[in-house]
Amino acid sequence: MRDTTLEALAESLRASPGFAHKRDIEGVLPALRGAAPSGVAIGDDCAAIPDGDGYLLFAIEGFLNQFVEREPWFAGYCGVMVNVSDIYAMGGRPTAVVDALWSRGGEAATPVLEGMAAASFAYGVPIVGGHSNRRTDREQLSVAIVGRARRLLTSFDARPGQHLVAAIDLRGRFQEPYAYWNASVGASPERLRADLEILPTLAEDGLAMAAKDISMAGVVGTALMLLECSGIGAVIDVDLVPRPDGVDLERWLGVFPSYGFLLGVDDAHLDAVLARFAARGIACAAIGRTEAGSAVTLRRGAERVALWDFEQEAFIGCSEERNRGGNHA
Repeated sequence: MRDTTLEALAESLRASPGFAHKRDIEGVLPALRGAAPSGVAIGDDCAAIPDGDGYLLFAIEGFLNQFVEREPWFAGYCGVMVNVSDIYAMGGRPTAVVDALWSRGGEAATPVLEGMAAASFAYGVPIVGGHSNRRTDREQLSVAIVGRARRLLTSFDARPGQHLVAAIDLRGRFQEPYAYWNASVGASPERLRADLEILPTLAEDGLAMAAKDISMAGVVGTALMLLECSGIGAVIDVDLVPRPDGVDLERWLGVFPSYGFLLGVDDAHLDAVLARFAARGIACAAIGRTEAGSAVTLRRGAERVALWDFEQEAFIGCSEERNRGGNHA
């Protein structure tokens, strides 16, 4: 990978399917503005609705038909797992999930349902209902989740001068042929749950206010979403991103990990945050610095390349959400 220039890496990221999927959000947000109540911004990992002394968290995930067709058990498992990750990324704890499953008749839907049940057991989150239709020509899946947070982590609360911290569970493997790093299936439920509990405790202990789970846009694309929502820029050192030995950097920067989070962390709290992830065996490192402005720069050794400027081109278009007042604490 050292033979690939940083400019070529930046071009590869801009052209990646993960970036393209997230950029589609920009075309959806304008139609929804005005539909959300005041104080609830759209564009974070979950909707965070003020409720009593905390927040009700609400999220949903849908899955590509091709993925459900090729990996029905794993698609069902992911239906629960990725929603659980969204709740924890907001500093919350999950309460329950529901699903909507369209399928052919007979036993076609069984692997999907078995995968959901396995993840429900692994993460300790009950499936409490949903919707089914067994008279369609293929399997289609979406899963929704609710949870609660006492104090929020959000995409809207990173500030200039913070460390951009990446925490990724490297104890896994690629779910070939996908750009997916699976550190969940086969791990003990106790470990999975305790690893995720780091996030709400960071929020409740005041060690972080900004976070986002690393999605199909990869670590850099997820950073762009976090930074745009917070209205700031950053310099990201790609060599500092935690990755497994022997894995190509370009492939790794596009990976969707089963456990991966980005956080904005102040100098005073950096050591404590790193120590909490390290105590659970999770690779964690400060991979860059946030800064005032709208530019995001990649760095590698002496090389520096401009990746994105939100003033020139929106990424997911969440700047208006920040201006109208969002769901951040």
